[in-house]
Amino acid sequence: MKWRDVSDIHMRTAIVTGGSRGIGRAIAERLSHDGFQIAIGYAGNAVAADETVGAIVAAGGVAIAIQADVADEQAVAAMFDRTEATFGGVDVVVNSAGRLALSTIAEQDLDVLDELHRTNVRGAFVVAQQAARRLREGGAFIGMSTSVVGTQFPTYGAYVASKSAVEGMTMILARELRGRNITANVVAPGPTATDLFLDGKSQEQIDTLANVSPLERLGTPEDIARVVSFLVSADGHWVNGQTLRANGGMV
Repeated sequence: MKWRDVSDIHMRTAIVTGGSRGIGRAIAERLSHDGFQIAIGYAGNAVAADETVGAIVAAGGVAIAIQADVADEQAVAAMFDRTEATFGGVDVVVNSAGRLALSTIAEQDLDVLDELHRTNVRGAFVVAQQAARRLREGGAFIGMSTSVVGTQFPTYGAYVASKSAVEGMTMILARELRGRNITANVVAPGPTATDLFLDGKSQEQIDTLANVSPLERLGTPEDIARVVSFLVSADGHWVNGQTLRANGGMV
């Protein structure tokens, strides 16, 4: 089997869940720039989703927004159905939808834990399941994790538990896709300047985290989008079944 002719890249389609804000929006905009038709999955913020679609269209791209709770298998199947009906198929799936809740393990509210894992674990599984069924030959699946799986910062216990699950599941998915010329990888950002990350942090905390990297800055959503762009391209197609920690060199 051969990689789909890159001269036809403008005909390829990507679904980006969590694509209305933050890293997901940057990924959607970058893949549009690369020539993909974009289906933006969003949970509830229709205004943000429409703004992202508008930005892509204003830049000359093609995009639609589709509301779907990633943990709801019927809603996710419907999102894939609409994408296929609109664009003819699905070539790339990036599951950027996720929740973050910080607490020590001792004080973790278990209701919050259940909500976080519903999105981050069940949701990741449901999206991966549909991707495994629907991706066309030469396609790519990208799951999103966190570099905190390795750094093991306190208060990230519930979040790291969910993202460790994403990493393990995606490595298995890569092997289950044998014979279809489809890659499955995980991108694990370090501290990245998004509203989700910055919320509730003091400037001192932000500065401390920025200096953890030898590059002495926070990542940007665009930094992460460039990594995804490479992994789903022909140039990145030999990378498969890997977790790429995009974090500026933090350990």
